[in-house]
This record gives sequence, C-alpha cells and structure tokens, in this order.
Amino acid sequence: QVQLVESGGGLVQAGDSLRLSCAVSGRTVSRYPMGWFRQPPGKERDFVAAISPSGGRTTYADSVKGRFPISRDNAKTTVYLQMNSLKPEDTAVYYCAIKAWATSPDAKLDEYGDWGQGTQVTVSS
Repeated sequence: QVQLVESGGGLVQAGDSLRLSCAVSGRTVSRYPMGWFRQPPGKERDFVAAISPSGGRTTYADSVKGRFPISRDNAKTTVYLQMNSLKPEDTAVYYCAIKAWATSPDAKLDEYGDWGQGTQVTVSS
C-alpha cells in the first residue's frame, strides 16, 4: 500500500520561508514523477510543481516559478518543496502526489494516482 506523508507546514509571515517534505513508502519512488498541489480555502486544488523521476526535469506554476524549487532524494524516497518569499496568497493546504505511470512531470492532476493527507501553510501579512 502506497503512503505519502507531508510535513513542514505552519504559520509564517509574508517574506518567510518553509520547506515541505513528502515521505513515500510502498512504491518504487525513483520510477515516477511526483508533484505538489495546493488547495486554498473554498477553491479548487491547483498545480504547484512537479519533478521527473531522476530530478532532471521540473515544471512550475507561473505563480511560484523562481520562489518554490522542487527537489527529490530517491534514496530517502522523499520529495521537497522549498517555499521562499511566501505571500498571503500562498495560504493553502499543500498536497504531494505520485503519478500512476512513468509519464512527464506536469500538472495533469488526474494522472496522479496516490496523494498525501495534506499539510496546512498559512502566511500572514
């Protein structure tokens, strides 16, 4: 059974940084793209960033490009999202996910087969 567990969320001020982690078990992580998504209060879940199995390719939403680098450590079966220069509009529940197939690291939500429970990030102004 695949399990994804996010950690690292919290309450911070605008301009601060946070690093989210997503630990994966029950899956050969190194074969599949992984991604981060977020869901603000009362809104739909949106794509944030994705990374290829080797870590050599990444994709970002325009709203976070240059601020939220994604990385992975396949030896530790963990994916990270470094969140810098946080803004109040970054407030959301952040979810990590792993694709069901070895396709491209992208924003296609329905291609992500397993999800974590989410971690809350709140940015105050």
